[in-house]
Amino acid sequence: MSDFVIPVLITLFVVIILSIIFKGKDKVDRGFKINYFKLSYRRKMIRTIIFTPINILLLIFIYVYTDWSMVVNVLVGLLLIIAGLVQLIYNFNMWKKNEKEI
Repeated sequence: MSDFVIPVLITLFVVIILSIIFKGKDKVDRGFKINYFKLSYRRKMIRTIIFTPINILLLIFIYVYTDWSMVVNVLVGLLLIIAGLVQLIYNFNMWKKNEKEI
């Protein structure tokens, strides 16, 4: 279990720190940026859509190559799908909200 918890905690810590660092900074709306936190909400939404096929391949890889039980595989799959949908909806709503403000 700790093999799973420690990487998740480290990831959450890094995301929180980067969110704080790049809050209020100028965002990029054109071109490619590796840093997700420098993107505008429109570009974040586009990146989420682009990475959807990669996430599907990740799910297939998890199902085929892990020895987890079916319940764990389904839970991981649902978690990834729900997280992707929440991210897409949030970025879309924030993009439209920021577009109205401008």
